[in-house]
Amino acid sequence: MEPQLGPKAAGLGPGRPVLLLWVSALSCSLSSLASPSPSLVPRSRTSYNFGRTFLGLDKCNACIGTSICKKFFKEEIRFDSWLASPLGLPPDYLPSYPANYSDDSKTWRPVEVSRLVSKQQSDISDRRICASAAAPKTCSIERILRKTRRFQKWLQAKRLTPDLVQGLPSPFLRCPSQRLLDRVVRRYAEVADAGSIFMDHFTDRDKLRLLYTLAVNAHPILLQIFPGAEGWPLPKYLGSCGRLAVSTSTSPLRDFYSAAPDQAADLAYQLLGVLESLRSNDLNYFFYFTHVDAGTFGIFNNGHLFIRDASALGVIDKQEGSPAAAGAGESKDIFSCLLSGCQAELPSCYTIPEKQSLVLVCRQLLPRLLLGKFPSPVQEEIDRALAQCGEGAHPDPEVLRAASRLKDILRPLRTCDPRFAYRYPDCKYNDKF
Repeated sequence: MEPQLGPKAAGLGPGRPVLLLWVSALSCSLSSLASPSPSLVPRSRTSYNFGRTFLGLDKCNACIGTSICKKFFKEEIRFDSWLASPLGLPPDYLPSYPANYSDDSKTWRPVEVSRLVSKQQSDISDRRICASAAAPKTCSIERILRKTRRFQKWLQAKRLTPDLVQGLPSPFLRCPSQRLLDRVVRRYAEVADAGSIFMDHFTDRDKLRLLYTLAVNAHPILLQIFPGAEGWPLPKYLGSCGRLAVSTSTSPLRDFYSAAPDQAADLAYQLLGVLESLRSNDLNYFFYFTHVDAGTFGIFNNGHLFIRDASALGVIDKQEGSPAAAGAGESKDIFSCLLSGCQAELPSCYTIPEKQSLVLVCRQLLPRLLLGKFPSPVQEEIDRALAQCGEGAHPDPEVLRAASRLKDILRPLRTCDPRFAYRYPDCKYNDKF
C-alpha cells in the first residue's frame, strides 16, 4: 500500500558548482580530488561517506564494474571545488557539478556530473521503498527492490519487452515499441558484453541497475542509445551510477540569454533545427518534450547546441508503432512511484501533437533569447513568427510553417567567424552553414 508522503518534489535552483556527497551509512575510501590543474596538486588520501542517497543503492559494489564507478575508484574523476585537509562536504541541492575526467590519469578534460534526482526526491524515494515493505527508514533499498514482483519478472526475462516497463513514469517509456527496447538492451554500455537484443549476458545486478535507472531518470539511457557520434543532438555519455551521470561539459542555454544578436540568432536557428531532426529522422522515431526549461539545452565551447537534459524526452516509434494496450490499465508498483505520486498520469501515446515541442520552445525559451536583439522591421518579423509558433491552439501545419519562417529570418542574421567553430570555416565556402 502506497504511503502518503507529501507533495511532489520541488525543482532544483542554480547555485555554486561543487560536488555533492550526501552522508549515509556506507563508508568508501577514495582519494581527495584536485583543483582545476590536477597534475599540479599533491594527492592525499582521505575517507568519506558515499552512501545510498547519492548512488541510490546500498552497497559500493552496486556500481563497481560500471564505467563511471571504475573512474571514481581509480581516481580518474576530480572535482574542482573539493579539496583535502580538511575535507568540506559541499551543498546537497545543486543539479550539476564541474569536474575533470581522465582515461589515463595524464590528460584531463572538463566534464559535467549531473544529479538525476534532487535531494528531496532521493529522500522521498528511499522512504517510499522502505514503507512499501513496512520497513524502517534504514532498510536495505537493494534488498527490497529485488523482492518486488516486477524485478522477479525481469530476472526471468530473456528479452526486454513492453510489459516489463509498463507503468514506469518516464516519458521515454510511455509508448515503448519492441524495436526501441531492443535498442536499449543492445546498446546498454554498463554491461561487459553489449550488442545482443537478449539479456543473457546481464547479471541480476545488471538488470536491477537498468530497471532502477529507467524508473528514476532515463537520461543516461537516451545518451547511450542515440549517441552524438551518430548525429543525434546529445552529449557524449561517459558513465552513470545510481543517481548521477557524467557527460561532456556544457553551458546551459540560460547563460546565453544576453548574447550578442548574431550569436542569439545562431543558437535559435540551431534549436529549431534540433527540434526538426527530432520530428523527422532516418530511424523514424518521433521525439517530443513533455516540458522544457533554460537547462534543457546546452552549448559546447565550439558553439554547438544540443540537448543537455533528456529526462523529459518522449519517444514514439513511427515505423513499428506502439502496443495497443499502452496506457490502458497499466500496473503501478514501487518503481512507478519513486519520484512522484503513484497517481500521476501521462498522456496517451496517440494524443501527442507534432507541434508540441515547437510550441514549448517558441513560448518559453526563444523569446528570452531573441527579444529586442534586432532592429526594425526584422524584430517585428521575428516576434510575429514566435507568436504564431508558440500558439498551442493553432493546428500543427500552421505552427510548423511559423517555425520554418522563423528559421528563414534567422539564417542571414548569423555571422561566419571563428566564434562558431562547429561550422567554421565551412561557412565561408558553403551557404548551408
